Amino acid sequence: MEEYFQVEAAAAHLGPDTWNALPQRLGPAVDRLLELLAEWRTSATFFVLGWVARHEPDVVRRIAQAGHEIASHGMTHQMLGRLGPGAFRGELRESKAVLEDLAGRAVLGYRAPTFSLTQAAAWALDVLAEEGFRYDSSIFPVHHDRYGVPDAPRHPHVAVGPGGGSLLELPPLTLRVLGTNLPVAGGGYLRLFPVRLVHWGLKQMRRQGWEGMLYLHPWELDPEQPVLPMSLVSRWRHRVGLRGSERKLRWLMERHAFGSVAAVLARLLGAARQTHTYGTA
Repeated sequence: MEEYFQVEAAAAHLGPDTWNALPQRLGPAVDRLLELLAEWRTSATFFVLGWVARHEPDVVRRIAQAGHEIASHGMTHQMLGRLGPGAFRGELRESKAVLEDLAGRAVLGYRAPTFSLTQAAAWALDVLAEEGFRYDSSIFPVHHDRYGVPDAPRHPHVAVGPGGGSLLELPPLTLRVLGTNLPVAGGGYLRLFPVRLVHWGLKQMRRQGWEGMLYLHPWELDPEQPVLPMSLVSRWRHRVGLRGSERKLRWLMERHAFGSVAAVLARLLGAARQTHTYGTA
């Protein structure tokens, strides 16, 4: 959960020092998402950026008051490789403190900005474990130009960092096709691909005995958002299919039962038998 202008594709043009001058549009988009979730009596996990919690605390309070889980998305939406271990630990602590103060309950989960917990940034697993997080959902088992660990397990497992720290890992959803992991977890993939690919991915994961992790940014329910300065390819990635996001989300909610990570965490912790080690010591 971040503002539309905090995406990595715009980072080269719109750094944190510019954010206060830009129009904030998150509140109405979140309210629309909360309405949809309430309509389907569905809970969700909101990975909230600490900057948002500092600048738009009422939005976070509304989410918590509606009964949804609040988890951490860091503070400033910086790729982990740019932060390094020390700054990452500082952001974790700061975001956890502000989110717990607003939500009134413990923050158990984390998702890295732009899924940037890669093999090169596997040290983040050790930091997450040391800081008391119970689960992570940052390791995308796909090939991508910005992120991904292609040989990572597709299903929930115990992720071990190079220093031995471990916690539950919930990979975003993929569909296994011809020996390749096709990313169908939501976000731009939901906007770009036919919604039935996401549907098939969820059914495939359920046949294997697991839930599938989907994601959506509130700004993806805001097709009227300003056009940002970024490359033509990045602009296409950011804006493709915005007007169809709500329709596709509704289609999936008609066919699948969803819930927050917190609602199934105890069972997943007990069921995750596979261990996978990331990075090198």
